[in-house]
Amino acid sequence: MDDGLNEVGDSSLADETYRSLLADILSARLAGGSVVQQRRLATKHAVSRSPMRHALGRLEGEGLLVRNEKGVLSVRVISLKDYLDSLTMRMLLEPTAAALASPHVSRLELDPLTRMLDEIEADPEPDPEMVWAFDDALHNYIASESRNPFMATTIGEMRRYTTIFERQLPVVRAKPGVREHRAILLALASNDAEAARRAMTDHLEVVRQGVLANY
Repeated sequence: MDDGLNEVGDSSLADETYRSLLADILSARLAGGSVVQQRRLATKHAVSRSPMRHALGRLEGEGLLVRNEKGVLSVRVISLKDYLDSLTMRMLLEPTAAALASPHVSRLELDPLTRMLDEIEADPEPDPEMVWAFDDALHNYIASESRNPFMATTIGEMRRYTTIFERQLPVVRAKPGVREHRAILLALASNDAEAARRAMTDHLEVVRQGVLANY
């Protein structure tokens, strides 16, 4: 019977399937409005229906998949209002997260992020996937180092919505966020809480203005 996840291996496979589908949604490979067909996705990802069903249920529970009045499951369309509402939440939380994180970071911990940003800045046409990987790494690091798990979880959830929306927009800048991200890294390296707060606030405001100007 394929009715549950009773084995550790099945549970692990469901988690792996979930992460794979989440990556597809965040990268817009599964675009907003796409109808989700469990059997087709199970075949594509080479898994049985049970782990696929559990992965889809988890994504639906998180609000990334929705059902219409006929019960058809599809990828949630992130509207401009959804985006701005999520970004507002980030603007309330992430500057504080940066300030809370600043006493805990060290230059050694920031070195990999600084090298990534240096590489992006030096490349006339950086790989967009590297740009997004850096963005994820920096913001996730700050959220984690805030040492506030409730804040970190909320920031992560809000970033999902803003990421989905932004990745479906035409590229606004060749190297989005380099200047603002550099300021954030410098503030963190100096363990300056207020500078980190200001740098994060400035960054998110630039992002908001850029989207509104080019939407």
